[in-house]
Amino acid sequence: MLLLDHILGRPIPTTEDHANRVGPFTGIAVFGLDALGSTAYGPEAALTVLLPLGAAAVGWIVPISFSILVLLAIVCFSYLQTIPAYPEGGGSYQVASHNLGPSWGLLAAAALMIDYVLTVAVGISAGVGALVSAVPHWQRHTLGIGLFILLAITLVQLRGLRESGEVLSVPTYIFVLSLFGVLGWGLWKTLAAGGHPVAVVAPHPLSPAHPAGLWLIVKAFAAGCTAMTGVEAVSNGVTAFREPRTRAASRTLLLIVGLLTLMLAAVALHRAPITSAPPSPDRAATKASFRNSRPRSSAAAASTTSPSRP
Repeated sequence: MLLLDHILGRPIPTTEDHANRVGPFTGIAVFGLDALGSTAYGPEAALTVLLPLGAAAVGWIVPISFSILVLLAIVCFSYLQTIPAYPEGGGSYQVASHNLGPSWGLLAAAALMIDYVLTVAVGISAGVGALVSAVPHWQRHTLGIGLFILLAITLVQLRGLRESGEVLSVPTYIFVLSLFGVLGWGLWKTLAAGGHPVAVVAPHPLSPAHPAGLWLIVKAFAAGCTAMTGVEAVSNGVTAFREPRTRAASRTLLLIVGLLTLMLAAVALHRAPITSAPPSPDRAATKASFRNSRPRSSAAAASTTSPSRP
């Protein structure tokens, strides 16, 4: 027991529980890590479904992403009403149990548990996939790295809410700042190149554009909705916030959804196609010579040929 207490920390009595509650800053890391991290694979999932469209795929990512943002706003508004109505937490489980019955509440709880398990699996898999793509020599250790990260997250979570929030705050805010930094750098490079940035590595040529079917667009929308994973976490853990807990939980939810909206919109706009091609030097020279060789109007010719009045 002493070893276990040293690893996981001593058990905290209920009377000391108030000292381990969190505020909005730490709450973003505790309850928003799943939602914010989903921006790393949500838009990619939608684009993967759209691959059969060829060059037309990037043209659909903006409307699909903004449709997801509209749905995200609706879900956020719903949970903002749920938090003060059910200050004891529970989220969808409490709402379904009180309004539809215990069986529907258990169904909602089972769906949430499956969602949490899949979120951890998808999040770790996406992170390890990005890591081994950056360091190919680690590819043979993919499974071991994934299991190690899962064990580390489990131990951190078992340490307690406040301590896990302090630990997770570091990677969470590093991820947010890094993503905004990459997006800002991409925006600056685009503006500096006059809207036509030059790729560092030449991309693979796109296949010809194909018409989009309704089923494919709906499927891409459903795949892109993985970017909304974890938004419900705040309403499930209202009791983890400091007093006034409903206000702190609502602020945390708004901050998470605000950051998620900005990141998803920026990623979608960076993947939008550039429709106008930059003018070539020959074309620009042709336009300039054409302007110089055009006949001037009679008024302009008269003003240059007639003598000036005293």
